[in-house]
Amino acid sequence: MESLLLKNVTAILPSEKAENVSLFIKNGKIAEISPQNQACSADKTIDLSGATVFAGFIDIHIHGAVGVDAMTAETDDLRKMAKFLAAKGTTAWLPTFVPDADENYRKSIDAIDELMNTQSVEPAAQALGVHYEGVFANEKMCGALRPEFFKKFTGDEVAGLPKLRAENAVHLTTFAPEIEGGVELVKELIKRGWIASIGHTKSDAETLGKAFAAGARHMTHFFNAMSGLHHREVGVVGWGLTNEKVTCDIIADGVHVHPQMLKLAHRVKTSENLLLISDAVSPTGLGDGDYEIWNEKVSVVKGRTQNERGSIAGSVITLLEAVNKMLSLGIAETEVSRMASLNPAKLLGVEKTRGSIETGKRADLVALDERGNVKLCLTAGDVAFGDF
Repeated sequence: MESLLLKNVTAILPSEKAENVSLFIKNGKIAEISPQNQACSADKTIDLSGATVFAGFIDIHIHGAVGVDAMTAETDDLRKMAKFLAAKGTTAWLPTFVPDADENYRKSIDAIDELMNTQSVEPAAQALGVHYEGVFANEKMCGALRPEFFKKFTGDEVAGLPKLRAENAVHLTTFAPEIEGGVELVKELIKRGWIASIGHTKSDAETLGKAFAAGARHMTHFFNAMSGLHHREVGVVGWGLTNEKVTCDIIADGVHVHPQMLKLAHRVKTSENLLLISDAVSPTGLGDGDYEIWNEKVSVVKGRTQNERGSIAGSVITLLEAVNKMLSLGIAETEVSRMASLNPAKLLGVEKTRGSIETGKRADLVALDERGNVKLCLTAGDVAFGDF
């Protein structure tokens, strides 16, 4: 692999400020971060004057894009989606499932396994595992999910979910603590090394506390598909806001969550505990129109999805739009970078190699121009997007 020098870079570094530096990349990693005027020889040089370089975005909750649905995709479909994501600055992702029949899961898992075993061949967003959303959800908080496929936990249900064979594959599950066996479910997930995330729930605070004590430390698409805040009833939202040890992910599209509520979440949870997700579905990148998603008609009108039951059915954004939305609210670039990259890396346990611009980490980088568009995306030092 040739060495690469990125010069005239305004980089978002862990020092909590944007710094003017040069980035020297070798063997797919950031080998050196040096002052701009320091001479450094490389096989190839890219001038990024006027651009801001962020660590590549990591999307832990994404169902689909460009007509591809993670539930039904073949491996080549997933590759197509991974290339699209890289063009939008996402360098790692978790294909996300909705509740479905176990036999459908098996086919989907096989496709992701094949992708993970071959994805290093060409530069694109790297799948890190799988997210089972809502298999163990509360029917009264189903959102766009199909309750006929919901499960209770009696002891064997996690073992019955198909698992990825790929080495170091991440498994994340969104669940409602109040379902039958909910707290025991958390213990089983943690025992197996899975990430337990609270969502699609109207649990009371006591049960949430038990789930937290059992190891659930994260919350899925905060504010959405969970009971809200009331001055006499804490609700799931109130519990999440007041528990400083819980992290939350949030859909920053301005549709799922009002911009003022995005600001509230940031103010209370801070950038240390907030993650950006897309919750994107297959029409993402295709524009407005009528589509079939999860065996029902979904309309996309002015960037808002709606299924036949009247529910919002995911988003049609990528993390690029989420990042730009948070920046438009006046949140600092360093904080937005943490929410889009480092915090997801920490949740998935890959922060030693991904999530920030530091020497020794993978050269997963995205350069945004003055208008917030992707100018360059690198995955492991290779150009995944950009005319360079």
